[in-house]
Amino acid sequence: MPEPSLATTLASIPLTTCIYNASGPRTGTSAALSKIAASSSGAVLAKSATVESQTGNDLPRTWHHRDANTVPSDREEPSGASCNSEGLPNAGIGYYLSETVIRESVGDGGKPYMVSISGHTMEDNLAMLKQIHEAMTSSDGCNIAAVELNLACPNVIGKPIIAYDFCQMEEVLQAVAALPMFSNYTTTKRLPLGVKMPPYFDAPHFQKAATILNRYKSIVRYVASINTIGNALVIDPVAEMPAIRSNRGFAGLSGSAVKYTALANVKMMRELLVEEIDVVGVGGVSSGTDAFEMILAGASAVQVGTCHWTEGPKCFDRICAELKELMTEKGYTSIGDFKGKLKEWSKEGVSASRAAKRKKKEASKGGTKGRASGGKDVLVSQGGGMDLSHIMNSVLVVIVAVLLIDKFGNFGS
Repeated sequence: MPEPSLATTLASIPLTTCIYNASGPRTGTSAALSKIAASSSGAVLAKSATVESQTGNDLPRTWHHRDANTVPSDREEPSGASCNSEGLPNAGIGYYLSETVIRESVGDGGKPYMVSISGHTMEDNLAMLKQIHEAMTSSDGCNIAAVELNLACPNVIGKPIIAYDFCQMEEVLQAVAALPMFSNYTTTKRLPLGVKMPPYFDAPHFQKAATILNRYKSIVRYVASINTIGNALVIDPVAEMPAIRSNRGFAGLSGSAVKYTALANVKMMRELLVEEIDVVGVGGVSSGTDAFEMILAGASAVQVGTCHWTEGPKCFDRICAELKELMTEKGYTSIGDFKGKLKEWSKEGVSASRAAKRKKKEASKGGTKGRASGGKDVLVSQGGGMDLSHIMNSVLVVIVAVLLIDKFGNFGS
């Protein structure tokens, strides 16, 4: 069987692998982005930019849950819950549009380079979109594959999450659609626009958001669900204070703690959005299985944020390898074989899942423990022979017995 392909198409952009980075930590400089480009990531997405550079919120502004019992030994940091209140530190949109920065970020590999924008006002976002268009159509013509409009950041103090205010969300998309770079271009020439969405928790909110997005299907080519869950609070019980300094300790929750909310948002968005709008799954992805579940729920591609933050760009190689291994086990040759094909709950499915768990449990036990004659448990190797540690213990017993006999004589006499 040939090796499974992770290739996908997002907003008509071909990606060699369906896994790539989310806009966030480790994406703010060309040096950081070049490490992503050198990995198995299918694209390179820059940090959410503002009009001017800014340093963000006061330090400390991040927190990671550290539990040694849940951290795989091959990872530098845990992939559990994380919180941040960064406040969009970035180098400013001009930096991310620089031909030099783009070249340093993607190198000669030719991976799609995407920019993300998150203005403080609607005017800021419109100004940055115009700047992107000017950079693309200049004599140098910087190579940008797509732009992601962040309408979901919860960590800019004093600024609301735009996509929770549906009237404001509509106003923003209406103004964007009126820009010449979108209104006067043919579909084939238009810069693909993605929208970063916050998590929704109520069915009517999903429906309202999707209705607005569908109205602008001519410009919105994909949605990325979800951004962090806003207003989480981590408390240091020793110091009796918040673990994060800025914003009175309130921060955005990410990592494995948000995975199940993210899966629900991906599934709901895929069901409610028109076919022309792709869905990108993001939130709590730290393994090939996590990515598989996102695609099964309907995602065309998967972004990795917190795991990239804590583990570094090598996570893309590992997650891609794990996804390929899982696809091989299931007999899938491409992500199209299972994308959006989440099955309904069934007793047959439960039985198959339980059988697989029993088989896995038995396999983990097999080769590590066997039954010797006489009914006593003995350790055995995977090949069925006696475990090395058991052999060494037996040899030591014999040596001690021989030394005692040599010193005190035959015990049987």
